[in-house]
Amino acid sequence: MEDPTVTPLVNQSSLRTLNASSSSSSSMSSSQLNLPSTVSRSSLALETLTPSRQIDRMINSNHYQSPSRTIYSDRFIPSRSGSNFALFDISPPASSPAEGREDHSSAYATLLRTALFGPEAGVVAPVTPEKRSLPMSPPSRNIFRYKTETRRSMQSLSPFGFDDAVPGVSHSPVKTPRKVPRSPYKVLDAPALQDDFYLNLVDWSSHNVLAVGLGNCVYLWNACSSKVTKLCDLGIDDSVCSVGWAQRGTHLAVGTSNGKVQIWDASRCRKVRTMEGHRLRVGALAWSSSMLSSGSRDKSILLRDIRAQEDSVSKLSGHKSEVCGLKWSYDNRELASGGNDNRLFVWNQHSTQPVLKYCEHTAAVKAIAWSPHLHGLLASGGGTADRCIRFWNTTTNSHLSCMDTGSQVCNLVWSKNVNELVSTHGYSQNQIIVWRYPTMSKLATLTGHSYRVLYLAISPDGQTIVTGAGDETLRFWNVFPSPKSQNTESEIGASSLGRTVIR
Repeated sequence: MEDPTVTPLVNQSSLRTLNASSSSSSSMSSSQLNLPSTVSRSSLALETLTPSRQIDRMINSNHYQSPSRTIYSDRFIPSRSGSNFALFDISPPASSPAEGREDHSSAYATLLRTALFGPEAGVVAPVTPEKRSLPMSPPSRNIFRYKTETRRSMQSLSPFGFDDAVPGVSHSPVKTPRKVPRSPYKVLDAPALQDDFYLNLVDWSSHNVLAVGLGNCVYLWNACSSKVTKLCDLGIDDSVCSVGWAQRGTHLAVGTSNGKVQIWDASRCRKVRTMEGHRLRVGALAWSSSMLSSGSRDKSILLRDIRAQEDSVSKLSGHKSEVCGLKWSYDNRELASGGNDNRLFVWNQHSTQPVLKYCEHTAAVKAIAWSPHLHGLLASGGGTADRCIRFWNTTTNSHLSCMDTGSQVCNLVWSKNVNELVSTHGYSQNQIIVWRYPTMSKLATLTGHSYRVLYLAISPDGQTIVTGAGDETLRFWNVFPSPKSQNTESEIGASSLGRTVIR
């Protein structure tokens, strides 16, 4: 049954007739129209509308009502009178002073006019009563543009990017800062670990074995089994000044205070060779395949090929004081050296003189690290009077940046899993800092050593570091993520916790 409250519209045949004879519509007799009985003939009149009047009628349609029937619509247009425009960063325009009252329908009409014709329409909508005292801002084109605080809080929830025209909005998802444990997961007592800035007494092999020089002895600690092995004893007339593992992890070089370099087969605990050439102690060692470099207090660097019969195949001269830092680049083409003369030099395989010289540091340069992520990127750190970490591009021979750390820089090592590096420090804070490169923002500052953190080595999986200090302890920290997942725990870190003695 048809709803008796619904008044039928003009039938389609009559509508077609009206459209076809619009020129004579004013003289058409009312008897020609098939009208419902409820519609008064006198109330029906045809009106010729200009385009502007059509728009006004469309906008203000809520004011126009037929005198003869109730209007029904297939759309629900809500009233904006109670809307909180401030939530969407909309500045409701002020009403004309001449009106003297708030017209909510007029406000909606103004917004609709602006949406259709743009802000150039020149019409300003009224302010809601509670916002009348706020300063005015230009009308916004985008109604659903959120406020800055709302956008930032929803970045991690929204699967879509934001409009390019909106300033201050990042298109990349916000990453949660990685948490670095603030405490070491293991501590080893290392009696007689020397408090000497110019020595390098700790190194970690590719076979997961840690070598530590304690006094006149070298000890090996297996990170998988926690087994401690005494590799050698130099006697009371000599002492260990540096240790360095070959890349294969089977042989260990030991630099002594008498200026000699010993090569040991770690698996058999047997000395393979003793090489001479330096007049004073050997405090720095660096391997490049079968080539071993040694730096000494006698200011020289010797290149030794362990396959040759000669003790050294080349001598590099240039430093004016003790050589305390040596590192080969990952492609084995460049050797970086640092000395107590505040100089950082870069050498190649075919020259006995440095090809690059950097003199910006104002203290001894012991901390040296090549980036495994970018060819030619070199980091160096200065001592107490310098306290800076500097970055160099050896390919273009340029100084990239400098970061004042506030403390003596003792060591640097780069993560091979992520573009981050860790530095250890001495006077006066004795801290360990994890940095994100190239922003050099601090991810973590680790404390625990009561003396200068003079020694640093990184595990073969790239997740764990070990630090040594004059407080005669070795501390193990999980600072870097694994290559596959940032939440995967290192096999080394999963080993037994607690405090033990290395010898």
